[in-house]
Amino acid sequence: MTTSVDEPSRSTHPTVPSPTAGERTGGGLLILYLSLGGLAFAVLQSLVAPALPVLAEDLGVTTSDASWVLTAYLLAASVLTPILGRLGDIAGKRRVLIGVLGTLAVGTLVAALAPNLVVLIIARVLQGSAGAILPLSIGIVRDELPRERVSVTVGLLSAIFGVGAGVGIVAAGPIVEHLSWHWLFWLPLVLVVVALLGAIFGMKESPVRTPGRLDVLGAGILTVGLVAMLLAISKGQAWGWLEGRTVALFALGVVTLVVFVLVELRVPEPLIDMRLIANRGVWATNLVALALGFAMFGTFLLVPMLLELPTVTGYGFGKSVSQAGLFLLPTVLMMVVFGPLSGLLDRRFGPKVPLFLGTVLVTSAFALPALMHDQLWMVVGSGLLTGAGIGLAFAAMSNAIIESVPATQTGEATGVNAISRTIGSSIGTAVVAAVITSHSTAQGLPTDAAFTAGFWVCAGVAVLAVVASLALPSARHRRQAALAAGIDDLPPEPVELHVPHPHLPGQHGQHGQHAEADQPKA
Repeated sequence: MTTSVDEPSRSTHPTVPSPTAGERTGGGLLILYLSLGGLAFAVLQSLVAPALPVLAEDLGVTTSDASWVLTAYLLAASVLTPILGRLGDIAGKRRVLIGVLGTLAVGTLVAALAPNLVVLIIARVLQGSAGAILPLSIGIVRDELPRERVSVTVGLLSAIFGVGAGVGIVAAGPIVEHLSWHWLFWLPLVLVVVALLGAIFGMKESPVRTPGRLDVLGAGILTVGLVAMLLAISKGQAWGWLEGRTVALFALGVVTLVVFVLVELRVPEPLIDMRLIANRGVWATNLVALALGFAMFGTFLLVPMLLELPTVTGYGFGKSVSQAGLFLLPTVLMMVVFGPLSGLLDRRFGPKVPLFLGTVLVTSAFALPALMHDQLWMVVGSGLLTGAGIGLAFAAMSNAIIESVPATQTGEATGVNAISRTIGSSIGTAVVAAVITSHSTAQGLPTDAAFTAGFWVCAGVAVLAVVASLALPSARHRRQAALAAGIDDLPPEPVELHVPHPHLPGQHGQHGQHAEADQPKA
């Protein structure tokens, strides 16, 4: 079952030819508006978690009940990101972005005024539904800016999402201590309103679209699968991993997602083109997103907890919530610097090099405190490496996606990448929390071994990201596949810098065979 949007049937070509470099705008204000919207969404994602005990106390509920404000946001973002990303490809990215920012503004206003937990949860669902901001923003940048500016701008936008997550952790403590939890929403609301006004009055609609219909059946199946899976992951620690409802939700999620893939392979206008996902440049990048999502939220959980534990434990540093947040500032600053730098490296060498370097840095960032974390400089050093690695890798992931798929499927492909990152962060939070719980004292305090084990788990997952980054096609093979797929907005051919890569089936033979193997549906 499908619902028509603007056009009667799907085509894999834009309704209007892509604008040439000469027809595209300079985009300074465009970048500002997109950055503010992305920053607000990312801040709202992480801002609430450190303030959860205060929220629970003020609203008169348990911390377990209050945690639904996190779960509601996660579920809404995961479900609606691919749907709205695809809708942007069909109906116009600016049009959908305005709707998304408007919903985010309403949700943030309602959250700021929420008198009880139920209203706050509803508001968080509205906020989470804006998860498509990054895919839509990347699509708009690709459509509107000169090609030579796209990689650096995408790097900046991708870094801002990592920066926003860090800013949320850093700012939550001071806001709650000196103002109230309501200001966790009033302050981001200002950014959302500016971004919304900019989208309405300062952006033009891109002509690059995919005429077709929205796959409502596929959207419904995907919603059931993702909600079941993520609910089991996020609540498994509290409910018990072997409890009947947890196991049932896992089983329902797996079965439904398998059904979703089978349905999408058969419908003429799928919500997510599975042949596109089979492109090596896409699936390898999504694996990296899954692993780095795990690792990034692992550090946001482990580092503040280690810093805030009392010094009498022998391994804690006795910092307040606000002080602990300040120690994450170096991580945030490194993301700001290395995101655009990743774009420059991409322009010179292609996305594989910054992606590989970023994953190596993230692995090192967790190996350092896993070996020893009894000095503050070790924690700060880990944060610097994390920020640099996440900044390089997040930007490179987005650039790898847009260089592997046609412009008409940018929202669809980057939406799936965003889901991968979200699922990774959910798994990371659940696994690290389980590790901490299993290594706790009788008083409920994490032991030193809990942090060592947690850091090693994150380092191990980051190694998987390194391996996945090596599976990305080389610059030459990626370009051949893109040209064969009809992608007409490629940057100048990058310098070939050989990065070791694992042998994959189909990596031998003629160049034409490479192009055919990596060719997305066009």
